Amino acid sequence: MSVQINPSILSADFARLADEAQAVKGADWLHVDVMDNHFVPNLTLGVPVVESLSRATDTPLDCHLMIADPDRWAPQYVEAGAGSVTFHAEAAAAPVRLAREIRAKGARASMALRPATPIEPYADLLPELDMILIMTVEPGFGGQEFLDVTLPKIRRTRELISRHGLQLWLQVDGGVSASTIERCAEAGADVFVAGSAVYGADDPAAAVRSLRERAAAATATASWACTH
Repeated sequence: MSVQINPSILSADFARLADEAQAVKGADWLHVDVMDNHFVPNLTLGVPVVESLSRATDTPLDCHLMIADPDRWAPQYVEAGAGSVTFHAEAAAAPVRLAREIRAKGARASMALRPATPIEPYADLLPELDMILIMTVEPGFGGQEFLDVTLPKIRRTRELISRHGLQLWLQVDGGVSASTIERCAEAGADVFVAGSAVYGADDPAAAVRSLRERAAAATATASWACTH
């Protein structure tokens, strides 16, 4: 099982986004946090910035929409150049229809769950998705402390993925760092969003490599990975 590291530009210098994207060239995806000050109490960026970023980097864009009414807005992010679009289960009116529309437009479809939102009610939706995102902090702000209480949900989500025989990525986002990434990998995550741990480092590219090595080592001995 291969791990993926997705640096979050929420922790980057917004005045130098093109340069910041180039600073993490070894990353698998560039994670773009879109916030609307409605679904979460923060406002970041939107479609025009995603369009510009898609022209400024060869690293594919992983857009995480922390917005109200994603059924209306999510398809526009595919058109803007996103290779993966994540909407929140708590905000989507018709998640299956939305996932299918995102896929039909050529991007990977992903659904996110807040820390307190259980995975079990959405088990039947998993085949419609390419990735499930388990938030390990409350969405809305970067630099938060990792919530250990989310680890059991990551494990249960991995069990559901295995039980259904799905090729579904399991992403974690929030407080992922050198001190937490191994726990996430052991629990079942294989895609890791890291903001401060990457862009707060003196060498962001080296930070990406270090996080990948830690996650890969933990995955190699994890019980969920050894059964595949």
